[in-house]
Amino acid sequence: MRCQPPPSPALRLALISMPWALFNRPSIQLGSLKGFLSRQPWLTVETFHPYLAVAKRLTPPVYQWISRQVWVSEALYASILFPRQGEPARRLIQRALKSAPKEARFQVDGVVALLTEELDRWLSEVAWQRFDLVGFSVCFNQLLPSLTAAHAIKRLSPATPIVFGGSTCAPNVARSLLNAFPAIDYTVSGEGELPLLDLCAHLAGRDVPLPPQVQTRATPASAAAAAAGCSAAGQLADLGQLPTPAYDDYFRQMRALFTDEPFIPELPVEFSRGCWWGKCAFCNLNLQWRGYRAKKVDQMVGEVRGLSQRFGTLDFTFTDNALPVRESVDFFKTLAGDDRDFRFFGEIRVSQRGKSLLACRQGGLRTIQAGFEALSTSLLKRINKGATVIDNLALMKDAVAAGMVADGNLIIEFPGSSEAEAEETLANLDFALPFTPLTTASFFLGQGSPVDQAPASYGLKAVVHHPASATLFPKETLARLELLIKDYRGDRGVQRQRWAGVARKVKEWQEFHRQRRVSAVEKPLLSFRDGGSFLIIRQELPAGRVLHHRLRGISREIYLFGGEIRSLAETDEAFPAISREKLLPFLRDLAMKRILFMEGERFLALAVRSR
Repeated sequence: MRCQPPPSPALRLALISMPWALFNRPSIQLGSLKGFLSRQPWLTVETFHPYLAVAKRLTPPVYQWISRQVWVSEALYASILFPRQGEPARRLIQRALKSAPKEARFQVDGVVALLTEELDRWLSEVAWQRFDLVGFSVCFNQLLPSLTAAHAIKRLSPATPIVFGGSTCAPNVARSLLNAFPAIDYTVSGEGELPLLDLCAHLAGRDVPLPPQVQTRATPASAAAAAAGCSAAGQLADLGQLPTPAYDDYFRQMRALFTDEPFIPELPVEFSRGCWWGKCAFCNLNLQWRGYRAKKVDQMVGEVRGLSQRFGTLDFTFTDNALPVRESVDFFKTLAGDDRDFRFFGEIRVSQRGKSLLACRQGGLRTIQAGFEALSTSLLKRINKGATVIDNLALMKDAVAAGMVADGNLIIEFPGSSEAEAEETLANLDFALPFTPLTTASFFLGQGSPVDQAPASYGLKAVVHHPASATLFPKETLARLELLIKDYRGDRGVQRQRWAGVARKVKEWQEFHRQRRVSAVEKPLLSFRDGGSFLIIRQELPAGRVLHHRLRGISREIYLFGGEIRSLAETDEAFPAISREKLLPFLRDLAMKRILFMEGERFLALAVRSR
């Protein structure tokens, strides 16, 4: 009976989220864990968000820029934890600063001194001896900050056990952290609620053994290996068991620090865990989950309404890797009936388009992160996205039509990708020009991803540490570590050259939209107005060029018919009087003008109706 109170006094647990968590939102990891664990009468939980004080002292623009730079954020604390790495870390940071915006630039030594001072101040204000367990939620950009703080706490309170968990603590990574850093006593791999509860009960003197997801240095290697492939036994079968995240500690700390510069935080919420697709070759975001689970719509609606009222905020970010399709549509349809002006961010698959997407927009989904990843159909197949270029363009178009910002990445330099795929991407960027620009993301090898699990299948000759890791960690420490971001030997040099043209063209795409000073959502670059018997299509191009195209009669009808992805067979059926001999030249002419896209026997009209 894991939840019966022990006879001993309440166990005291501290949970910490270090820089570089986004400062304008509380940690959902800490909020979810505290909400779940605090229901136990024998367990008290206090959460700490020291990243707030760092953001206050650095100023938000500097903090925000650092928090988005994977290696810079880690390198700043590497200088503190490993003084010998100070000079290599400084060079890494200074190289990155060359491309930083003016308002985000800083003196490296000054910021390292500030971080050291702020860490010492925060640590001195807390009596760490009063806690029976101190836990760190370690996600992206938080490993070295967490290690630095853990070692300092251990010096202040040697008998206090420390546990690491979070997305960084995949089983193999967690094992190596235990081996390399004596300040860590336990690691939790996978979903945290149930394993952490068992660990607390174990430390409280209950007759509860440590579950496989909790490792110590004494855990046999065979047991650690088994934990890497463990079943869903260590996670919640039903997300309905989760209470609303507890964010009171964050708000208390935020209000104390930002009294003269108040801001309204964006609250993270989660609808689901895992990924219902889960097949992308490059992805390692789901190492902590087994399967895909989603909350009920009523529960999610209640959480959002309750959090909004409690903390006086209307902005929410879904942390899901992919929102549940049917449930999220029902959720947003429910909120569309509210008189509150909610705004949401969420990640979706490119299949969530048309009326489904519009319903989400009407319920407050304003910005989406979509899994575009490529504008080459053969490359999309290679990375196992389950979509084609026409699907990606359809979502880009539907987002603009719905008044939504659709962000996303364009993966370049994927191992084994061909010259033809790079050329196809270059050509298809012309069709994507009217829509919100993507961001190029050079492929990196993520621990546990399908590429990492079968490197030879993707042409990788050897898997090695990322060169930046050699900058951050002493050689003898790095030799004992397995980290989330790796590197490889293979065709990287060839790929960099192959995709350089795509990277340049994407920058030109971004610059074109930036110079307009009005977003594609506010004023579409490719739009039409319907005159009943004719269409006028307005096409805005670089260098101030604006073209107009007029389509009359049956041409108008076919273009409107292609407002969603259509096949030639569907068009034959809808317009039997038009032969293929007439239809194909017409469609190809529109494709040459970049106002329609063709892919095999499917086509899509790209203009959105003028609002």
